[in-house]
Amino acid sequence: MSETIKNKGWSVVTAGLAINLALGVLYAWSIFKGAIKSSIEQGGPGAFQWDIATINDPYAVCCLAFAFSMILAGKCQDKIGPARTALIGGLLVGAGFLLMAFSSSYAAWVVGFGLLAGSGFGFGYSAATPPALKWFSPSKTGLIAGIVVAGFGIAPVYIAPLASWLIGAYGIPKSMLFLGIGFLALVCGLSFMLVNPPQGYVPAEPADPGPLAKLNAGKPKVDATVSEMLRNYKFYVLWATFFIGSGAGLMVIGSVAGLAKKSMGSLAFLAVAIMAVGNAGGRVVAGVLSDKIGRRATLFIMLALQAVMMFAALAVVNSGSAVLLVLLATFIGFNYGSNLCLFPSFAKDYWGSKNYGLNYGVLFTAWGVGGFVMGKVSEMLSAQPGGLGKSFMLSGVLLAAGAALTIFLAELKPETAEAKAPSQWEEFWSEFKLGMRVFAGFEQETVRVPREMSSF
Repeated sequence: MSETIKNKGWSVVTAGLAINLALGVLYAWSIFKGAIKSSIEQGGPGAFQWDIATINDPYAVCCLAFAFSMILAGKCQDKIGPARTALIGGLLVGAGFLLMAFSSSYAAWVVGFGLLAGSGFGFGYSAATPPALKWFSPSKTGLIAGIVVAGFGIAPVYIAPLASWLIGAYGIPKSMLFLGIGFLALVCGLSFMLVNPPQGYVPAEPADPGPLAKLNAGKPKVDATVSEMLRNYKFYVLWATFFIGSGAGLMVIGSVAGLAKKSMGSLAFLAVAIMAVGNAGGRVVAGVLSDKIGRRATLFIMLALQAVMMFAALAVVNSGSAVLLVLLATFIGFNYGSNLCLFPSFAKDYWGSKNYGLNYGVLFTAWGVGGFVMGKVSEMLSAQPGGLGKSFMLSGVLLAAGAALTIFLAELKPETAEAKAPSQWEEFWSEFKLGMRVFAGFEQETVRVPREMSSF
């Protein structure tokens, strides 16, 4: 029986990984964007008749729909299970791509890619990670989350060249038709492999769970509701850092093919594919690292490195070097990818697994709002002289601020029954002071049960 359960756990991880491999077509938008732009510029029968300034709108709407559908999808995942939730996602994505296959109008693409496919991404993505995490011990949270979401990040490795070949050989409409049928079949078929463990199942803890698990050994089980999560200021710190980290990364991901085309020509899709390797690698590496040294320390490192990459981009983009551009895109993708592993792990650590789907769905809105806002700001700045440099500079400053915000995620020792509970502001100030001491190397980080969680 134990062997059967163990095997089913890994089969759920594999199914979640494969579903995300299909849904990761989002990150190949820059390929679609380039084809639409070429069609607009060339004109003629059947060409796209869009305003060039609106070319990124389907992607921006998709990011918003993806993020906010995660709230409803998370609720569905918690209530009707991951299999049905993923099935809904597959149907929505397939419908969106089929709509784009039969119309080149601006409205059809905003609805097809933006609303339908975007919502489908949210339903499929929200159903992949929670059941996988439930089959494994908390000491493997980062690793398992990293493996599952890595599929979404690495998808452009095959989708970018596939989409480029399809568009070149069959044109945009037929390419959307083929992709839509493929995603519909894959996601819907794999959805039935996403199952939660039996009620009462307790995953086995490894003999040596690692330092982070030992650090959290005294923390009681917490299953917070959304309202309880929203009363915890850590949610807002996480939301702000997620907004910054995802927005900066999506800004580059959505434009990398266009940037690479200047130096790489028709091989620009390679920059998208190579960046995807970094994106997926960041998810796994950050997951493993966060299990070893802690989520907060890993998040600080990733945001700080991403800030450095954005400032470096100012020189790299102007250099005209294809090699430097690909390296830059790979590291930016790596740091961006770490967000998609760290924040679901934060959500499980802080607020438990019972309402995980909905809780993480609410937190995930930061991803969509970040992608939408940073994408629109980047488009507006790009229309000005030196706008590209301004976009990278703004992102670098915001990322540095995000790295600084992680200090408010510091935790303290458990309160004893006799200890007087501090006020919210006393608690906040204590965590800030300890965080400063931890970063300065004067004190070791330990675990505290948040006061608002102590009655669960």
